[in-house]
Amino acid sequence: MVSTALLTDHYELTMLQATLADGTASRRSVFEVFGRRLNGGRRFGVVAGTGRVLDALANFRFDQSEIEFLRLSKVVDDVTCDWLADYRFTGDIWGYPEGELWFPGSPILRVDATFGEGVILETLILSILNHDSAIASAATRMTMAAGDRPCIEMGTRRTHEEAAVASARAAYICGFAATSNLEAGRRYGIPTAGTAAHAFTLVHDSERDAFTSQIGSLGHDTTLLVDTYDTPQGVATAIEVGGPHLGGVRLDSGDLADVARATRAQLDAAGNTDTRITVTSDLDEYAIAALAAAPVDGYGVGTSLVTGSGSPTSGFVYKLVARETADGAMLGVAKKSKDKTSIGGRKTALRRLSAKGVAEAEVVGIDVKPRDDGDDRELMVPLVEAGERVHRATLQDSRARLQASLRELPASARRLSKGDPAIATIYEED
Repeated sequence: MVSTALLTDHYELTMLQATLADGTASRRSVFEVFGRRLNGGRRFGVVAGTGRVLDALANFRFDQSEIEFLRLSKVVDDVTCDWLADYRFTGDIWGYPEGELWFPGSPILRVDATFGEGVILETLILSILNHDSAIASAATRMTMAAGDRPCIEMGTRRTHEEAAVASARAAYICGFAATSNLEAGRRYGIPTAGTAAHAFTLVHDSERDAFTSQIGSLGHDTTLLVDTYDTPQGVATAIEVGGPHLGGVRLDSGDLADVARATRAQLDAAGNTDTRITVTSDLDEYAIAALAAAPVDGYGVGTSLVTGSGSPTSGFVYKLVARETADGAMLGVAKKSKDKTSIGGRKTALRRLSAKGVAEAEVVGIDVKPRDDGDDRELMVPLVEAGERVHRATLQDSRARLQASLRELPASARRLSKGDPAIATIYEED
């Protein structure tokens, strides 16, 4: 086990120290994760990273090396170090499962615990959910634009090594067919794919030699990269070497729509009607949508995916929304500063659906269960009960949940242009 305890901010532990000293660390508290707005004028967001949060929570332990670091660096005092050495989360966590959609104000995660137990989880939870949900939101727009054509995640070289693995996981939840990242394949069972880069062609004496070698090693179903020198000539050589059963060619430069049309015509004229065309080269959802009418069979997506296609974070915050009073009652609390307000009280949520199953609103109950008019769907599920993990959805579960949630959206939600959230958020209280 590798501890996740120090993947946090300094001030989480100094808050803990002060509240241990004044006695408020033991107050029952409710923290919630939510986003105030959807970044980039998007019409919905996608939740991802919940499973990774639960994995990280299981390893949130201050073992000897972590405690020694805190003592030597004097981050906190000895009393706090002793408390942390015994730390085990004993509270409850509810939240939106992975693959669910979110909107402004959605209570994506709710932590019910003492103040001390809950406050030190803030940074860890936010760092995972903000990243993974940003990738998932971008990936979903890409797979929607791609339609039935498969997308392959290939952004490992454009981000931090661990972010690459997390990105591949989030993309797979959102319908990507495979990843180039082998660690994601090993860790999460995601299908992996890849053949050769331009360097493979360049190391050989000729393009023909490179193609002959690749087919000899990987078989005729492999995909040949045909644009190292001259694309039409590369396609011609691929046809000659691979024959009519060549699996595919990849295009990585030029006006991809025009090049794809010319390549398709060249392949078909030679009888290679089943040879697939995969395109790469800095694709995002807009470029994929622009290629909808082109004879393309699949997309490889890298930089734009692992950077959230312009929105690298989801903008989630983790706020205290309720706490115990001196007489033992629970009191809603909220931040009131300009442009950064929050709404106090423990939240639950449901998606209001029409009689035909179309989403109409995100209904958030404040210290009350939202009213179900008979067609609605509850959104939050138990994740941790009394410190024990109770939620273990598979990636296949999450993929299916996303597709079901997307089917509920009104048609306007699928537009890539900037706009208002697809549905409004409504608050209900006593």
